[in-house]
Amino acid sequence: MKKVLFSAMLIAAFSSCKKDSANTPSPAANASVQANWSSSAAYGQWTSGAYTVYNDVWGSGAGAQNIWANSGSNWGVWSNQPNTSGVKSYPDAAIDINKTLSSLTTVTSSFNATTPSGGSWESTYDIWDQSKANETMLWFNYTGSVGPISYTYGSNGAATPVYTNVTVGGHTWNVYRGNNGNNNVYTFVRTSNTNSATVDILAIQRWIESKGWFGNITQGDVDYGFEITSSSGGLNFTTNSYSVTYN
Repeated sequence: MKKVLFSAMLIAAFSSCKKDSANTPSPAANASVQANWSSSAAYGQWTSGAYTVYNDVWGSGAGAQNIWANSGSNWGVWSNQPNTSGVKSYPDAAIDINKTLSSLTTVTSSFNATTPSGGSWESTYDIWDQSKANETMLWFNYTGSVGPISYTYGSNGAATPVYTNVTVGGHTWNVYRGNNGNNNVYTFVRTSNTNSATVDILAIQRWIESKGWFGNITQGDVDYGFEITSSSGGLNFTTNSYSVTYN
């Protein structure tokens, strides 16, 4: 879940589109030295064409994180987050659509990622309406002590899906519904992990609309990245390619 920040002070503190002069790359993130941009600033961001790459370190007790990017479709992050509960960061790349669902004919996206075997994290889309009232997450890969937000939980403490084995958008999911105290959250957890896929995002958003969970929203940001809870000792995550097509 991307941390939504509206404060003018925080926006002003964002890094410029040039390499962050305060950046100190980790030895584990040597790729950042040759990249077009890199940053260790918690809210570092860089715009390349229609995409903006965010470091987005926001969770309580977060550790060091260094992000690098060659473009909005090729970027990566070295993250050293302690082995404690709670999301620490969501490094991601985003594109803003700003069109109503009814006016869209297609929203599709493809990605290819390289992820570590350890830690606790998800490789996930984070999709917002413009009002920031509704958030759709698409978990394609996850490991460790992570779980979706839900209104209901089982006796074992695990979130309870409202629908299981739903095939929509080109994939099969277990679907969870909840609220994080700020916005509604609809989480689609793919029934098998993958690091490379194409997904029909508009089909998923219209499926949610068909359930009456939201109406003809204005589609806002489509983000793809890595929601990291723990990565003790430092782990590398790489987005080899990422693209969003819409009209």
